[in-house]
Order: sequence, then C-alpha cells, then structure tokens
Amino acid sequence: MPSAVELQDPGSTAYKKAKRKHLKTIRNRPEHVDADWTPFRAAEKKYKARFPPPDLSAVFDLAASDPTRVEEIKCGGWKGRADAVDHREIDLGEGTSKKAYIFPSVPGLVLLPSFVSPQEQRRLVQWSLKDHARHPNETNLDTHYILPHDGLWNSFLRSRNEGSPEEQIQPRASVLDSSPQLIQDSGPRPLISNVPVSKSNFIPLITTPKLPAPPSLTVKPTLVSALIPKLRWANIGWYYHWGTKQYDFSRGKIDVDPVISNVCKKTVSTVPWAEVHGNTQNADGWSDDEHWSTWNDSYEPDAGIVNFYQTKDTLMAHVDRSEVCATSPLVSISLGCAAVFLMGGLTRDVEPIPILLRSGDVVIMSGPQCRRAYHGVPRILEDTLPALFGSTRIQEDKDWPLYEEYMRTTRININVRQVFPKGFKPELDLPGLHDTNRS
Repeated sequence: MPSAVELQDPGSTAYKKAKRKHLKTIRNRPEHVDADWTPFRAAEKKYKARFPPPDLSAVFDLAASDPTRVEEIKCGGWKGRADAVDHREIDLGEGTSKKAYIFPSVPGLVLLPSFVSPQEQRRLVQWSLKDHARHPNETNLDTHYILPHDGLWNSFLRSRNEGSPEEQIQPRASVLDSSPQLIQDSGPRPLISNVPVSKSNFIPLITTPKLPAPPSLTVKPTLVSALIPKLRWANIGWYYHWGTKQYDFSRGKIDVDPVISNVCKKTVSTVPWAEVHGNTQNADGWSDDEHWSTWNDSYEPDAGIVNFYQTKDTLMAHVDRSEVCATSPLVSISLGCAAVFLMGGLTRDVEPIPILLRSGDVVIMSGPQCRRAYHGVPRILEDTLPALFGSTRIQEDKDWPLYEEYMRTTRININVRQVFPKGFKPELDLPGLHDTNRS
C-alpha cells in the first residue's frame, strides 16, 4: 500500500496510478453532481476524497507552528496552518503553562492541544482496548457475536503471549431462535432525526420502546484477530440505543471508570469558563441550573463512548440531542492517528471550520450553540501515528508492540458527556429506570 507521502507527490508512481483509477471511477459521473450539496456536505466530500489528496491549507493545525511537534508533522506529510481559522488564545488555570484556543464563530468550542501527556495517552489506549471494550460495556460487535467475557483484546493478547490457537468467536444468531424478527436488514442503517431531549419531554421519550438490534444471520465463526479491526465503539455509562438515538435507561447505568472520569473532570476544571462564555451568558439556551459558572461543582460525566476509527472510516455530520443536560461540557480526547474534525453550526448550511486533531489533543463542546451544532470527522489521516507510541520506547511492557501495531492504522476517540444536570430528578420510579451500577 502506498504511503500518504507518496500519494501527495504528483511525480510519484503511486500518485499517477491513483489518478488513473480516479479518472476511471468518475468517467460516468453526472455533471454538477455537487450542485445541491450543503456547505457542510461539500467540506465532508473535500476532506474525505482519496484522490486528489485533500489540501489541508485551510485546516487549523496548531502543530504547524509548534517547534516541539516537527517530527510528528513529518509522519504522513499531513500539515495544516496555525492561522487557517479565526481563533483566540487563552491561558489555562494556575499550575500549567498550556494554552487553550477558542473560536468566535462557534461560541463554546475549546481546543486544548497536546493536553494529554504521552504517558497518559498510552495508558488511555491500553484502558480503551484492554479494560473498557469488554463486559459489561457493550460494543458494536456484541449484537452479532458472542464475545469473550474479558473482551476481544485480552483474548488476542493471550493467544499471542502463550502461542496458543486463536479463539474462534461464534455468531450470536447461532444460539438464538431464528425467527423473522432476528433477521438483520442487509441495507444501510436508516437515518434517524431524533427529537432534542429536555426536561419537559423527558418522560415520554424515555418510555418509548427501545427494541434490541437483531443479530446478523449471515456472519460466520470468526477468529479474534479478524474481528479486532471491526471494533468500532464501546459504550460508557448510560447505554445509548442507536436505533432511536436515545438513552435506554431501562438497562441501568454502568459506573464511569475513574480512569476516564478523572481526566475529564481535570480538563473541565482547568478551563477559565468566564473567558469562554462570559459574552454569551445571556444568549438563548442557558438555564439557571446549567450555567457555566457552576461547572467546577456540577460537572459529572455519566455517559459516553469510545470510538475506534480505522483509516478508511468517517463520522458524518450529526448533532448530539440525547442528553437532558444540553449545555454542559462534552469532552473529546484524541489518541493515535490524526484526523480532520469539522465543526459547523445549527444547520448543515453553515460552513464548518476544519481542525486537525492530533494525538493528545482535547476538544470541549459546551454551551447551547456549540452542543447543538453539526460536527463530524470526514478523514482519518494515514501514517500519522506519533513516535510516542513506538515500542522501542516502551520496552518495559512486553505487550506494547501489539498495541503499536494496532494503533498504526487507528484513531481512538474517547468522548464523555453529562446526561442529567445537577439537581434534575427524573421519575426514577418508572419501571426499569434506575441505576443498577452494573460493574
């Protein structure tokens, strides 16, 4: 497979081959196919394109002006510009020399570059794969396969360390009644435009039936190593029901691991929120019990997801509408390969700002305008794993070469949010709606 650097060189054999393939692909494409694209869709198509490789000169990339990240930028040859987007630098709390960046066009969006230390990044990668993507935290693969109780990754490590045969994972449908309702539709998942949750409509929404997704009847017994690249997400805290894009509170809540909860709380407490929201406190969407001035005391992450992206994956434009707490910080941590992140407005007609997120960067989405804005990840950038993940530097961990190998084509994103604002008391006596602390 050609490297990203080769594909960006018009004189290379790889570039010329990719160009011939591209021209063949678009030969019968209708003219003006992009005429009806919204600004957000146009940006997605631009950065998602495999050929020609996207021009990142309009992408906000703080690493481009950071002399300590020169070697990191060389990985893959991908580079944006530190002046590509209108922004303002703000100081963080006492005891740190790190900076944060805010954006006038998206009030409430905060970028903290290189906020997570190299050691902590490696720890979070291990936590995501080994400690979190396992029972009782549901993953995308649980619907279709009977996964090992301690997760795919631990089974993978055992086979490699012990030299034993790999475990073969059985389809879930093989042990279930093959009735028609279990048949998995082979077509694309239908788009769901869910209603924004609020205190006023909370009860009818949570009592809407949320049927489990049916397992596929076509998947075959599969080796662990073949399934690991297909891992896409692992749930955190309250269970999120993808079919309705609402939380299924009837399943109870799994405690959020302090490993990630503490990182998120530390991040939120470090940001000077008066600098971020001081000029927007009277804007629509704020309420007395969800005000930014209370976040140091009221912020309590209770839900989220760990996303496992491979280099060909994308996350299309979407809005998070499922939390009753609609303004509190959503903390998003980037690990591994870099990515282009698009942050738009309240409709897809608002042109998004593109930000290049590198390993260790943290994004916080907060406040009514930012939390209800469209956003997405159209591109994971190939060959961008920083040297801090190299196994030659981590000789004390015999398993680390396997993590490094996996991360070379992977971006892990941990994003955590708060479902209930402090002081909000839902009808916890509804059937099945209670915190079971299934840990």
